[in-house]
Amino acid sequence: MASKADLRAEAQRLMAFFEAAGATPVEADILQPADTLLDLYGEDIRARAYVTSDPLRGEQMLRPDFTVPVVQMHMAEGAEPARYTYAGEVFRRQEEDTERSNEYFQVGYEVFDRENPAAADAEVFAMFDSVLSPLNLRAATGDIGILMAAVRGLLTTERRKEALLRHIWRPRRFRALLDRFGGRSKLPAARIKILKRLEDNSIEQLIEDDGPLIGLRSSVEIAERLNTLKDDATVEPIGAGEVEVLDHILSLRETAPNALENLRDIAVDMPSISDAVRKMDQRLEAMAVRGINVETLDFEASHGRTTLEYYDGFVFSFSAVGRPDLPPIAMGGRYDALTKVLGQGRSIPAVGGVIRPELVLGLEGTQE
Repeated sequence: MASKADLRAEAQRLMAFFEAAGATPVEADILQPADTLLDLYGEDIRARAYVTSDPLRGEQMLRPDFTVPVVQMHMAEGAEPARYTYAGEVFRRQEEDTERSNEYFQVGYEVFDRENPAAADAEVFAMFDSVLSPLNLRAATGDIGILMAAVRGLLTTERRKEALLRHIWRPRRFRALLDRFGGRSKLPAARIKILKRLEDNSIEQLIEDDGPLIGLRSSVEIAERLNTLKDDATVEPIGAGEVEVLDHILSLRETAPNALENLRDIAVDMPSISDAVRKMDQRLEAMAVRGINVETLDFEASHGRTTLEYYDGFVFSFSAVGRPDLPPIAMGGRYDALTKVLGQGRSIPAVGGVIRPELVLGLEGTQE
């Protein structure tokens, strides 16, 4: 295992690479305001964040990553366009694997540029591809934006689409909802029981019969939830054809050009993804200009669905071939919506990624 001094030296080497490309070095406080930022992370990161209480500042957390505080900094005071790089430790609890570190370094590169998002995507990917090229890693790409566009185009209620969008990053939950909304699985027994009781009782009577309230939900919130269940029970299932198309998108694993052709065909039956597919085409063209061999580049439509929930477009990762025991050496993606949340209505297209320098050090000289 590399010493902290070696890790810092490697982190500085990687950071210098991004500085040489024009990125401005920035820092982020180790203690971050949990009440403001914690909800912006995915379920996995929220569960693993170290949270503490400060009598003056409220809930604080050890930074679980850099992107969110860097976006917050940029939206508050950054000029446009902007490119940033940073290096430092992040902290995440490990409750299942004692071999995984709960404190490790990240080196990142973030681009805020509204002029040409496809070119910015290609720039970030090419930068990571270049600095990691000696390791002969496997690159994989995806596009959360295509999945989101497909869900938004479904012929069903807004409430059902919102539920599916909320769980895009939780594949099992997403699948369970899609199967239920598409009529391919039965309602849970508890749901059937509640709906049966609602046939014979008013919502008010149901709440009263169940005795005193226990927990955080008020009677008004419980009534709203019961009304939602009652209304949803009357909604027709999502059409079998739409579910099949969405299944095909979710299972798509191809080289990028073949995936693009597949998605163009799908867009004929699901026009809602047309704009996202057009953006993918532009991105691949921009990558080719940057010298990336897109003909052999892997594309997986479900890639990135178990990582950070603020990604909403292009996603990528670089992994060690033959080392499934290791997490990705580097990963990143586009997070336009996050800038709007932290910019209080203002937004700017943004994309970036991070490298784990200890994994780079561990692989040097071992990859053929």
